[in-house]
Amino acid sequence: MEKLSKRIRFGFGIGDLGGNLFFTIIGFYLLYYLTDVVHLSAALAGTVLMIGKIWDAVTDPLTGYLSDRTRSRWGRRRPYMFVGSLISVAAMILMFTNPGISSQQSLFWLMTFYFCLLNTAYTLVNIPYAALLPELTQDFDQRTVLTGYRMSFAVLGTFMGAAAVMPIISLFSSPGLGWSVMSGIMGGLMMGTAMVTIWAIREPKHTEKEKGPGFIKTYIEVLGLPVFLKALIPWSLFITGTTMIQGALVYFFKYIFLDENLFQIALLFLLTFSLIFIPIWVKISKKIGKKSCYNIGMGIMSIAVLLFVLLGEQLGPTYAFAVMALAGIGLSTHYVIPHAILPDVVEYDSIRNNGIRREGVFSSLWTFSSKIGQALALALNGWLLAIFKYDASIAPERITLTGIKIICGPIPVIFYISGIIILSFYPITRSYYEKMMAAAR
Repeated sequence: MEKLSKRIRFGFGIGDLGGNLFFTIIGFYLLYYLTDVVHLSAALAGTVLMIGKIWDAVTDPLTGYLSDRTRSRWGRRRPYMFVGSLISVAAMILMFTNPGISSQQSLFWLMTFYFCLLNTAYTLVNIPYAALLPELTQDFDQRTVLTGYRMSFAVLGTFMGAAAVMPIISLFSSPGLGWSVMSGIMGGLMMGTAMVTIWAIREPKHTEKEKGPGFIKTYIEVLGLPVFLKALIPWSLFITGTTMIQGALVYFFKYIFLDENLFQIALLFLLTFSLIFIPIWVKISKKIGKKSCYNIGMGIMSIAVLLFVLLGEQLGPTYAFAVMALAGIGLSTHYVIPHAILPDVVEYDSIRNNGIRREGVFSSLWTFSSKIGQALALALNGWLLAIFKYDASIAPERITLTGIKIICGPIPVIFYISGIIILSFYPITRSYYEKMMAAAR
């Protein structure tokens, strides 16, 4: 078994720290920021997030296709990451600086533009970054190890994004200034971690011109692969359910437990257990396979979500913290396993297509589907809150709790169970992969 150097493992892994800072801040805080800080209506806020994520998803395939065909002295992926990381700092500050506009229509369009700009920067970094992994190793288990490093940093990024946002904001007497400073710090971290990856990784040389069909036919071919769809669709469903929960938790603690500061403690339990269990799941996957690990993890997550919503209000915060720890054990698989599955699908496609490698195309569709899932989840959150007459301007004890409970539990669980069923038909096991690689030699 080939073994990757520490420079590659750490250099590649740290790149997802900044990516998950972004993912966490958007998932946990942006809807809340738009409704309770900028004072955009819940329905319009949900629509902003949906439009931004759809735009984000649309730019993914183009970025992946172009990066596959880019030839430069710096490689195929890193030039895009460099440009995107620079844009991300300015875009974060613009997104989280309250413009002080009272017109709902003007505020809606401005926030939509800023969110689209921010997502464009994220795409330029994230799609090429994800496409690097299949090129770094062809070993079935080393890909899981490399993904383990990546997701360990991802959890750290998630933890930093979740735990540091409110404390940074609270340092300032003006909440508006606090949000702006916070966004500058987080944007700087996003840029810095991407730059470390750019410096640490040396891409394989690709001097030949990429062969293969054109843009549209390429994506039609890839989306026609049943093996890919059996991994892609569950990933999308799991992302949708998880994003709904992320966006709803701060409301749950603020309006059901009447103490939003408890949210930070809950995240500590969730993310600590996620981080602890990443190496454990990596070892388990070597015994039972990636697919089984992922399904077990999402099953644990489903149980935890239902326990949280059904009994959390009655049993109180201490119980909620314990359930969040259980959820973290399951969520840990969501960090590691899907990103270890995708390179195997890329290898499967390459063997079927006489060595033509389409890492960027697969990574872009993988991220595209996740962003569509995020767009749907965030829009559903905003729309359901609006349906149940959520209004941030009224007293917390007068808020209707039904909408908050629905987006915290029952709907996400439907997405989880659907994903588990479909993933059960995914065929690439260790033995399948080893036979495939042996036949290709």
